[in-house]
Amino acid sequence: MNWKVLDHVPVLLYILAAKTLILCLTFAGVKLYQKRRLDAKIQRLEAEKKQSEKKEN
Repeated sequence: MNWKVLDHVPVLLYILAAKTLILCLTFAGVKLYQKRRLDAKIQRLEAEKKQSEKKEN
């Protein structure tokens, strides 16, 4: 077995941790973007509903 590989284990763990952090932040960002988009769509639909109710009265 090549024991020199074990000298690089901390560096590999840091790389793995950084990659995991980047993936988690990306996932959270996508979820936040989707939520904002959905909220905007709901607001737009509610505004259209209010407008249609005003026109009927």
